[in-house]
Amino acid sequence: MRFEFFVALRYLKARRKQAVISVVTFISILGVTAGVTALIVALAMNTGFQEEFQRRILGATSHVNLVGTGGGSVTGYEPLISLTSTVPGVESVTPTVYGQALLQVSQRQQPVILKGVDPDRREAFQELLNSIIEGSFDNFNSEGPVSAIILGRDLANALTVSEGEYIAALGLRGELSPFGPTPRKETFRVVAIFESGLWEYDANWALIPIEAAQHFFNLRPDEASALEYRIEDIYRAPAVAEAIKEKAGPGYSVNTWIELNRPLFSALRLEKLAMFIAISLIVLVASLNIVGTLTLMVMEKNRDIAIVTAMGGTPRVITRIFMLQGLIIGLIGTVSGVLVGIGAVWYFDTYRVFRLEPQVYSIPYVPFRIDSLDVLLIAVLAILISFLATLYPARSAARLNPVEALRYE
Repeated sequence: MRFEFFVALRYLKARRKQAVISVVTFISILGVTAGVTALIVALAMNTGFQEEFQRRILGATSHVNLVGTGGGSVTGYEPLISLTSTVPGVESVTPTVYGQALLQVSQRQQPVILKGVDPDRREAFQELLNSIIEGSFDNFNSEGPVSAIILGRDLANALTVSEGEYIAALGLRGELSPFGPTPRKETFRVVAIFESGLWEYDANWALIPIEAAQHFFNLRPDEASALEYRIEDIYRAPAVAEAIKEKAGPGYSVNTWIELNRPLFSALRLEKLAMFIAISLIVLVASLNIVGTLTLMVMEKNRDIAIVTAMGGTPRVITRIFMLQGLIIGLIGTVSGVLVGIGAVWYFDTYRVFRLEPQVYSIPYVPFRIDSLDVLLIAVLAILISFLATLYPARSAARLNPVEALRYE
């Protein structure tokens, strides 16, 4: 193999009178590099979106939810919490109350989703508390004449309020009157502002203590909209959900973060596959340059091939020479593409080069994440295509008749 490798390298280093071959070789390497770089950047962008959405969604929501059949409330939840918290894989359980309200400050109004959480079970929403950018969770309670409220950053900006200010909340579930239910109005004090990084939550969600939520939405003290579970392995959510449902017994239903976000992640996976196939065509087109390069090389090296054959070189030796030449082009292009692609991904993600409208895309910038398996798959694919591109020119060189090649020499 040393002889074939030596000759293949010598052919790649074209002499001055063979400058055209040298330029075509460089273009072939550049084509493979561009294709590999494009694939790495595209797949890193898709992986970044998927991981970023997953991280931010799970930071603000639960992994498994237990609700009453038909989406009804859960009554007498404390015994149910004790029973289901023993399910293997469950880390924490917390009762929550959900409802819609209208927040008012002066002449500004904003519809929101109020979420009542238990301040004593903060481990269930610790990730969201870690994103607090103003104020503190220490004053989050319902004691005293005014209950506390925690707002998302975009919601606070829309209402132009900050920590320590008071806001009013209007709800539909008020006291009954001869004319029907009257709107309920409560005053809350802003104790903190969070930034989850997901616009949907930062602009539309507010947290209040569960006792205040039960009172605001006219629920009993032992009544909750749902029980939220956080588990050890998020990908085992369906199995853990079934175990929770079995423990809880009839009258309850469960859903998981996978079910609630299935359309989003299914679309991202489909987009990743489509992107991989589409951009792989770039590598395929680049491989045609390798075919052209080797074909020119075979035409240029007719005399050399004939001499090697006359000296006892077998067709297999000739084939190996040109196959190695094409593989070297593919290998150089692949390695260069991987290095350039990883460097580009690091730069784009570190400096957040591509900004987005959070109202449209939910996140403020395009995230990039490198998946080592994706890089390996791309590298193997590029080298394989480069190898396949060498077959025709290499076989053509092996079938060359040395007598015909040397006739006019």
